Amino acid sequence: MKTPTDIAAAHFDQGFNCAQSVLAAFSDQFGLDETAALKLASPFGGGVARRGHICGAVTGALLALGLARGASTPEEKQQAYSLAEEFLLRFEARFQTVLCRDLIGNDLSRPEERQEARQAGVFQTKCPDFVRAAAEIARQMLARTGQRPE
Repeated sequence: MKTPTDIAAAHFDQGFNCAQSVLAAFSDQFGLDETAALKLASPFGGGVARRGHICGAVTGALLALGLARGASTPEEKQQAYSLAEEFLLRFEARFQTVLCRDLIGNDLSRPEERQEARQAGVFQTKCPDFVRAAAEIARQMLARTGQRPE
């Protein structure tokens, strides 16, 4: 049986963006149609529409964690924020940042830097590590709490 980490990596290898890849890896687990997951996460690649902000793999993982243990009432917001904070700290401990442009060393909002990133192969050499790490951290967090779909 494939793990969410393997599923996320496979989606990324197929050409989906990092956010799509990570969220889709958890979609079945939480009753979200995979097509819906891919559509939902599609704007978040490249640090949100290639703006270089928060890494799409991080965003995809946070969306998955939100499906599992997010707030459905205003009173539950702090729990969701705490969960997100833990994830962010763990990802940052490994990569020192969650910002796409800092992770890959290029600002994808600038066409010339986007082309430079393609030529340097960062989407094949760096991004798969971020996708795998985000999916694995989320998987570990969910396994630790025994979280199952409702």
